[in-house]
Amino acid sequence: MRSEEIRRRFLAFFEKRGHKVIPSASLVPENDSSVLFTTAGMQPLVPYLMGQKHPLGKRLVNIQKCVRTQDIEEVGDNTHDTFFEMLGNWSMGDYFKEDAIQWSFELLTDKEKGFGIDPKRLYITVFEGDKNAPKDEEAFRIWQKYVPENRIFFMGAKSNWWGVGENGPCGPDTEMFYDITPHGLGNLTKEEYQKADTEQKVVEIWNDVFMEYEKKNGQITNKLLQKNVDTGAGLERLTMALQNKNNIFETDLFLPIMAILDKSNSDNAHSQRVIADHIRTSVFIINDGVLPSNTDRGYILRRLLRRAYVHAHKIGSSLEIINAAVDVVTHHNSYQGLYIFHPETKKIISAEIEKFSNTLESGLKQFDKGVDPFVLFTSYGFPIELTEELAKEKGVSIDRAVFDAEMRKHQALSRSSGEHKFKK
Repeated sequence: MRSEEIRRRFLAFFEKRGHKVIPSASLVPENDSSVLFTTAGMQPLVPYLMGQKHPLGKRLVNIQKCVRTQDIEEVGDNTHDTFFEMLGNWSMGDYFKEDAIQWSFELLTDKEKGFGIDPKRLYITVFEGDKNAPKDEEAFRIWQKYVPENRIFFMGAKSNWWGVGENGPCGPDTEMFYDITPHGLGNLTKEEYQKADTEQKVVEIWNDVFMEYEKKNGQITNKLLQKNVDTGAGLERLTMALQNKNNIFETDLFLPIMAILDKSNSDNAHSQRVIADHIRTSVFIINDGVLPSNTDRGYILRRLLRRAYVHAHKIGSSLEIINAAVDVVTHHNSYQGLYIFHPETKKIISAEIEKFSNTLESGLKQFDKGVDPFVLFTSYGFPIELTEELAKEKGVSIDRAVFDAEMRKHQALSRSSGEHKFKK
């Protein structure tokens, strides 16, 4: 099932159940300075989850563009990416756990209306309870109607509690994991399941959040005025499961980009994956109005492009292959008719990478000589993040605290010098 069909089936399924389709919000959040990018489908809907009435009603569905960079170091494995599309449906004071779980299971497993996956490959997690909320026995009982009890595991808040930021709606969740191994793992103990999760033999494909609590300054304070359901299914991981792949980079969402990178004749699959992910993310970020800079969103974009170029350097390639990857993303079949990309995208990316290429060459030479990271940054413009990555590859550790202390001294000296010149 191609990614276009997965999107279509998801929206149609919930439209038939009274949900109104809403468009994806921008990757740049409106009226929210707490985060740099839209990181989840619920983020633009926070006012309505808190009780404000949405003009289209209590049931909504959409496909939201998202960017998350907290796991940027993990990109290159089987499942991590920095840009993804989140398939989500919401109930704002309407249905709750019973309907949410039933529909999740139905859409995943029904061959006619949904995706037709094998229910024997599903594993479920539910919230085990803590000081903020009780054990979710209700979700456990509901899941028993669809999945054997020995495939449902109680887990802690680290994995089964969801909310965005330090303030806003939050609550326990139930997650659905899919066995992607060739022959199937069968029944597992909780410890065996956790090991399979760590080894990426089972992959999270859907998450139902039962939002009935409010968080203020990082603390759960009270219950919301209404009970909400916020669900999320990452298109890339869902596509991986439905296309019988063991990683997202072999799905139709990434395969055309990977085909271009394969022309480098390098066997460095990790670097190819990093380039594919970072260029795709950069294209979408630029499309929503962000340009490379030294601060905030612009710095995230700059870091993604520089990391992509460093990995292009590792596979013996150049700007040419990055430009080819940009072309593939902007003309990707899965995005046609859905996204219209910035006409200057390739020009913006080329200019940024050409500016960085000289820095990279001189910085790499100095790094090989063992030059101090602070000197690399201040004298050669070599980003500390890249120094840390290169050092890690060589088994060398960088004392970031020392670097940060030197930077604070340097910035204080620069400010003092500037003020002195201004007074003159």
